[in-house]
Amino acid sequence: MPVSAEEPWDSIWNLLASGPTVQVIDIVDGDTVVIEPAINGAREIRLVGIQAPKIPLGRSGFKAWPYGETAKSTLATLVLGRDVTLYFGGSRMDRHDRLLAHLKRDDGLWVQGDMLKRGMARVYSFPDNRSVVSQMLAAEKSARGVGRGIWRLPFYDLRVPEEADHYIGRFEVVQGTVLDVAAAGKRVYLNFGADWRTDFTLTIESKAQRLFRESGFDPMLLKGKTIRVRGWLKSFNGAMINLTHPEQIEVLD
Repeated sequence: MPVSAEEPWDSIWNLLASGPTVQVIDIVDGDTVVIEPAINGAREIRLVGIQAPKIPLGRSGFKAWPYGETAKSTLATLVLGRDVTLYFGGSRMDRHDRLLAHLKRDDGLWVQGDMLKRGMARVYSFPDNRSVVSQMLAAEKSARGVGRGIWRLPFYDLRVPEEADHYIGRFEVVQGTVLDVAAAGKRVYLNFGADWRTDFTLTIESKAQRLFRESGFDPMLLKGKTIRVRGWLKSFNGAMINLTHPEQIEVLD
């Protein structure tokens, strides 16, 4: 289901900085395209703000995520051979020398929003690229709510804190109630179980705490709140996500 002009996505362009218009000449995967002409030497654009299911791309031993090829073909249907205009909301280049941009198709369609609404990607923001996250979350929610695309597969289910340790090393979306919040040293800890040594925990280091303060978001007030959080799960006294910016959290009540 495409994101139509009637939906409230047109306003996002006023929140971003417009860039050049290019043509998409190839598709790398479900969130990366090749363009012509190159911009400042870069020929690839990483669709900032989303993460499509990953495919091996020549990596030995890498197991493709479900729907990886489907997401790639969907993106090809949307933009291959089409003109797109780049819009920027933060850092414009990643460490792989790819451009980081939102794409507006020649007919006005917001490519990231469309991929999310089709259930072909999840929202995936960074501390240096946090623009229009609320709009992307709304598009993601519309697909998840009806089990569209990746959301019909257990691989992408919302996780509960009690099972987070089963998914170490993966990017996951976890939903649960914060049992306690504590500040210790330079970190803030959000605990989801009675034993912080084994239960699911969120950590916020001092650099990230500044972003929370600047956003008017006080994590110390989250005790007793049900939240949805996304990030890469690590193993440290149980499953842990290290939060780098406030947009990783959705407060549900």
